[in-house]
Formats: sequence, C-alpha cells, structure tokens
Amino acid sequence: MNGMENAVQALIAGKSVVVAIWFVLLFAGERLAPAAMSGGTERPMADRHRLARNIGLWLANVALSLAIVVPVSNWAVANSLGFRPEWWTGGWGLLLDLLLLDFLIYWWHRANHVWPFLWRFHEVHHLDRFLDTTTSIRFHFGEVMLSALARAGVIVLFGIPLASVLAFEALVLVAALFHHSNLRLPPALEAALARLIITPSIHWVHHHRRRADTDSNYGTVLSIWDPIFATRSRTVRSPDMEIGVEATEEDTLPRLIVRPFLARPG
Repeated sequence: MNGMENAVQALIAGKSVVVAIWFVLLFAGERLAPAAMSGGTERPMADRHRLARNIGLWLANVALSLAIVVPVSNWAVANSLGFRPEWWTGGWGLLLDLLLLDFLIYWWHRANHVWPFLWRFHEVHHLDRFLDTTTSIRFHFGEVMLSALARAGVIVLFGIPLASVLAFEALVLVAALFHHSNLRLPPALEAALARLIITPSIHWVHHHRRRADTDSNYGTVLSIWDPIFATRSRTVRSPDMEIGVEATEEDTLPRLIVRPFLARPG
C-alpha cells in the first residue's frame, strides 16, 4: 500500500471515529434530556422494533458503502475532468468545495421529494414515526446507491479531491445526527445556531406528518439555502408534532426493503 492509500485510509478511519463519538454523545444526550416524549408511539426512543428497523437499514448500507460507494467515489476522483483553477486549492479550495457540495445536496434532497422515482426510496427515511439519532442513519440502500452516483457525477465535473469528499461526508453525518436528534437545547442557543446551520427545530418540521411541511426545509448543513430558494416552512416545531408520511404508516423491515419496488395505486 503506497503513501496515498495510507493517507486515504487514515482519513476514513478518522472520519469514522469522529462520527461514532458524536453519535454516542447525542444518543445518550437525547435520552437524558429529550425535547419530545412522544410521537405516535409509546416510549418511541425505547421501542426495540423501531431501533431494529433503523439499525437494520444502516447495517445494509455499511456493507454497501464498503463494497460499492467508496470504490465509486474513488473512481470519480481518479477520472475527474480536471477543472480546477489554481485559486481553487488549499484551505480556501476546501471551504469552497464544502459550500458547493452543501448547495448541491440541497438540490439533490429537493429532487428526492419532487421526482416520484426518487421519492420511492427516500420515503423509507420519512416513514419513521419518531425522530432521534437513529433516523439519521435510516436510508434505503437504493437511495444510497443513487446518491453515490449523483455525487460521483459532481466529483467528475468539478474535479473535487478525495480529501474534500471525505471532509464533506463527515460534515454531513455530524450535521444529520444533530438535526435529527431529540436533544433538548436551550431555546436561545438553538435560535442562534439556526441562523447558520440546520438544527432540530428546523429539520423536525421537514419530518412533520403533513406533506406541505415534508416538502420544505431541505437544507443539510447550512440553513441559508431554504430562505434563498423560498422553501423554508413557516411551521414552528412543537413537542407533540406528529412525525411520518401523511396518510401512510410505518412498515416492517422486510417490507421497507421491498417497498420502493412495489406497484403503487394510480
């Protein structure tokens, strides 16, 4: 293994450690100081069936990531078009990469709600009837595959280096764990954070079991995109807000896996 491969492995390992520590801290914190106590089920954070569904979907994606997603990203980096001006390098280049990727993931997330084919897979994430840190890792493997292909296209087009890709992946995971969490924050602190980043008060509205709210608040890291593109919901999060997909119920893990491939009425 050469020096570059060693460096990549070190970056991946470092990202995994940071995300794992952050997950443990939030998982514990939201159980010690929850913002919401109910969400359509009794003691939802302690529901073993719900946790099993979410973790089951996550385990499938871990295997998929190692087998397909990482190689696809590596291929994209190696085959980029080389569009990389000299000023788009170094620390400023990294910041610009992160800003660009966050901007593009806003539109990708929005597309997952607008295009019926993409929604078939993304809906699995939204069917969770309560939100906590485990919701942030609950995605259908089909959505993970489609997202990897979309990201590969961006990497090839803009010549984004692997270091920026890994940094953004870590940033997205840290942000998603936070804004899906059921951690109770001081209102003043959350209001201050919400001016710059997506917080639970913003993202829980996106999971409101009301389609008008589900189709809003698409931001992932920065909270600037929704106001700019007029997709910020005016709904204010409440502790008893009902979570899920309007007129649709949660399902078992096996049925969640096959759900995107089933025929739909109409």
